Amino acid sequence: MKKRLLSAVVATAATVSFATAGETITGAGSTFVYPVLSAWAYQYYKETGVKLNYQSIGSGGGIRQVTNRTVDFGASDAPLKPKQLDEKRLYQFPVIIGGVVPVVNIPGVKPGQLRLDGYTLCHIYMGHIKYWDNPKVKNLNPSLNLPHKKITVVHRSDGSGTTAIFTHYLSAVCQDWKEEVGAGKSVKWPVGIGGKGNEGVANYVKRLKYSIGYVEYAYAKQSRLSHAIMKNKAGNFVAPSVDTFKAAAATANFDPKKHFYLWLVNAPGKDAWPIAGTPFVLEPREKQERNKIVNKFFKWVFENGDQIALRLDYVPLPRELKGKIYKYWEEKGINP
Repeated sequence: MKKRLLSAVVATAATVSFATAGETITGAGSTFVYPVLSAWAYQYYKETGVKLNYQSIGSGGGIRQVTNRTVDFGASDAPLKPKQLDEKRLYQFPVIIGGVVPVVNIPGVKPGQLRLDGYTLCHIYMGHIKYWDNPKVKNLNPSLNLPHKKITVVHRSDGSGTTAIFTHYLSAVCQDWKEEVGAGKSVKWPVGIGGKGNEGVANYVKRLKYSIGYVEYAYAKQSRLSHAIMKNKAGNFVAPSVDTFKAAAATANFDPKKHFYLWLVNAPGKDAWPIAGTPFVLEPREKQERNKIVNKFFKWVFENGDQIALRLDYVPLPRELKGKIYKYWEEKGINP
């Protein structure tokens, strides 16, 4: 069932829509959330006849479109600060928790065999570590026969919340990255080639031997890419999974007074995946009635979509957080 769901929703097509008579909800943005959002939308359409037209164009595009009021909602893995939300007249709330994973194409290296830490990953992306048999990489992987092959670095070419999560992590664990590159949806990459969307990065890594990239976990699994395991803040090597994403979220304190603004990277838990993230929904403040229609969909998601999320290796929001979101909607007058 999981494989069928993934095959249906993780595709190179940038838009998912379900055409039928009746209500249509429009959205755009995050490719991180695309696999689970489209699976939710498919089931919601089957049950209600309401369709969702969502353009998987990257978080930067989603913020731009909702700011321009050309869609009902935007989706961004990079949360906006309260001041930015006030300036753009937007509401914001989280929908799901997932993980960004480094993926590699090294012949003979299977998923979960390569070990990386923040320092090594940072300096690969800065171009300081150029070959797979560099001592810094070999010291982490004494049992692997790593080749003297040049590393091809792959990153996002579009404005991306996945990039924001990834670069916030690198900034948190690597002072060189923080000072020379920084964090954001778009950065000036020191080295590498760019792919559009999680799909584009996954496709590049799949095609190019000796490459490394970063994608949301569902794309790594669908493309059968070899993911790395990462050393987390507690000093433990952990694999990406629902359990390690959940461990990353366990210490999170989402504050509705700040429109839930929060980053999950480099979480302190002993089992926490260090590059976790949360896609957020953005809605125009002045479109109260339209927001109620959109939030009716997301309320259905929160009450009926957890098993779909788990099958696709995302972590549903805790019940307490869902309750905070319902109260937030009620206070803003956008409760469905």
